[in-house]
Amino acid sequence: MEDTILEMQFAIDTFYFLVMGALVMWMAAGFSMLEAGMIRAKNTTEILTKNIGLFAIACTTYMVYGYDLMYGGGVLLDGISGQGDTYSKAADFFFQVVFVATAMSIVSGAVAERMKLFSFFAFALVFTAIIYPLEGAWTWGGEAVFGLFKLSDYGFSDFAGSGVVHMAGAAAALAGVLVLGARRGKYNKDGSSNAIMGANMPLAALGTFILWMGWFGFNGGSVLAMASKESANAVAMVFLNTNAAAAGGVIAALLLVKLLWGKADLTMALNGALAGLVAITAGPDTPSALEATLIGAIGGILVVFSISTLDKVFKIDDPVGAISVHGVVGLWGLLAVPLTNEDMFFTGQLLGALTIFVWVFGASLALWFVIKVVMGVRVSEQEEAEGVDVAECGLHAYPEFTIK
Repeated sequence: MEDTILEMQFAIDTFYFLVMGALVMWMAAGFSMLEAGMIRAKNTTEILTKNIGLFAIACTTYMVYGYDLMYGGGVLLDGISGQGDTYSKAADFFFQVVFVATAMSIVSGAVAERMKLFSFFAFALVFTAIIYPLEGAWTWGGEAVFGLFKLSDYGFSDFAGSGVVHMAGAAAALAGVLVLGARRGKYNKDGSSNAIMGANMPLAALGTFILWMGWFGFNGGSVLAMASKESANAVAMVFLNTNAAAAGGVIAALLLVKLLWGKADLTMALNGALAGLVAITAGPDTPSALEATLIGAIGGILVVFSISTLDKVFKIDDPVGAISVHGVVGLWGLLAVPLTNEDMFFTGQLLGALTIFVWVFGASLALWFVIKVVMGVRVSEQEEAEGVDVAECGLHAYPEFTIK
C-alpha cells in the first residue's frame, strides 16, 4: 500500500512538473509577441526568428552541457533519464531548460532592430551552455562561487528566479546594448531622445497576457511538488500571489504615468504587469495576497522611473524596456524577500545579486566584444534603415505595408 502511494505521488509530481514546464515554454510565445509588437514593422520577421532560434539553441546546449554544469551528476546527453526522489529526472530537466530559454529571451528584445542575427545566436549558444549554468550552479545548484564561498551559507534565497533568471538576462542584455549602441535616430546631437513607437500594440498586449499566464508555471512549478495537501496549498498561494503582484504592477504604473504625463500609457501598463511578476518571483511563497500586491506595485513604479532614466539620462536604448523590467525590478524582487520571510536577510540577498550581476555582466561583455571582433554585431546603416527583416531574413512580416 505504501509503495502504491509513493508511486502515485511520483506520477502526480512528475506530471505537474511537465505541465508547469509547458506553461513556461509558452512564455516563448509571449516574448515573441511582446517584442514583435514593441518594435517597428520592418524588423518583425527577424525578432521572431531570434525567438524561435534562441529557444532551440537553449534546449540543445543546455541538454548537451549546461544542465550538467549547473547541477552535476553526469547528465551529459543520455544521462538525463532516470528517477529523482519524487519526480522523473527528465521532467526536472524539461522544467529547468525552459527557464534557460526565458533568460535568453530577455536579451532578444533589448538588442532589437540593429543586431546581426547569427551574432545573436552565437551569444545565445555560449550564454545558455556556460554563463547562465555557472551562476545557476552557485545559486540553485549549491556550488561554491569559483570555489571561494557558497551563497547558501549567507542565506541567499531566490524562489523562482528574480535574480537567477531575470536579473541575469538583464545583465547580459545591458552588456549587449553597451557594445551595440543605440538605434539610428534614437538620440539627437543635443542628447535628447526620440520616441520610436512599436508597430503593433495588440500584439504587445497579447504577448503580455501570454507571459502573465506562463508565469503561473514559472512560479507555481517552482514549488516542485503537488501530490500532498501541504504542497497543493503552497501552489495555490503562489498562484494567488503571482496574480496579485501583476495586478498591483499594472495599477501602480497606470496611476503613476497619469500623474506624471496626464494620460494613460499602454506600454507602461504592460511593463508594469511584467514588473509585478518579476518582483514577486523571488518570494511568492511567503507574502499575503495584499503584501504581494504591494510588492508588485513597487515594481510597477520602479519600472516607469527606470525606463525613463535609462533612456533620457544614460542614453541606453532598450526598445522593449527589458533591462528595467527584468534587471532593476529583479533586484527589487530579491531585496523584497526578507520583508515577508523572517529567515532571510538583506546581506545574503545583496551578495547573491552582486555575484549574479558581476559574473553575468562581465562574462557577457567579454563575449559580446569577442563576437564583435570575429563576426561583427551590428548591421550596416543602410540595412538598419531598410529593416533587418530584409538584410537578415529576406522576408517581410507585413509585405502589404512595408513594400512600396
